[in-house]
Amino acid sequence: MSDAHDDAPTQQWARVTVEDVASDPNVTAYIEVADEYLGAIGYTEHGFRHANLVAHISGNILRRLGYDERTCELGEVAGFMHDMGNCIGRDHHGVSSALLARTSLTALQMDPREIAHVMNAMGNHEEDFGTPANPIGAATIIADKSDVHHTRVRNPDHASFDIHDRVNFSAKRSFLRVDGEARTLSLEIDIDTEQSQVMEYFEIFLSRMQMCRAAAVVLDSDFHLIINGTKLL
Repeated sequence: MSDAHDDAPTQQWARVTVEDVASDPNVTAYIEVADEYLGAIGYTEHGFRHANLVAHISGNILRRLGYDERTCELGEVAGFMHDMGNCIGRDHHGVSSALLARTSLTALQMDPREIAHVMNAMGNHEEDFGTPANPIGAATIIADKSDVHHTRVRNPDHASFDIHDRVNFSAKRSFLRVDGEARTLSLEIDIDTEQSQVMEYFEIFLSRMQMCRAAAVVLDSDFHLIINGTKLL
């Protein structure tokens, strides 16, 4: 006699991609409200521009370093949703993002193990207490911290800029160069030193760059920071 469980249908999980997530009305609402809230309290842009860019960079990192396509897709999913917990509040927004993501990804019928990996990536992307532990999380961290650019500044009054505004506004170009053969990730930033000095960048971003170096180790790679053509890390 066969076991009754032998006849039970096997659960077929959906291959959820960043396109599916970006079309989810819950996710889009969370990102919209998160960006509105951060704008109200004086933070730089954290809307769909940032979400799409981090998703793209995260997937690009993983592809160029030779990871399988599903891992790359999961990196894109985590990258797109990583900041939406800001709709609840700024503190511990990585954890809030992960918990909100669980509901949406479950509804989309993603494999629970994949959901767990995406949640781990999102919950650990903040430099204050996050720890990169897998390729998805490591790529999300580096992609997020690479988005330094003048277009993110929303404060129209340059005279009232704080250090975060000055540093972002001074960044006229930022690009993450991934060399798969050398296994290096080089963040290239061009800074207008009339707007902000390089030391100001380090003052607010040193902890982020240290986190990127730790994330690169998880990816069996080296992280470098190049500002105005000079290698600083």
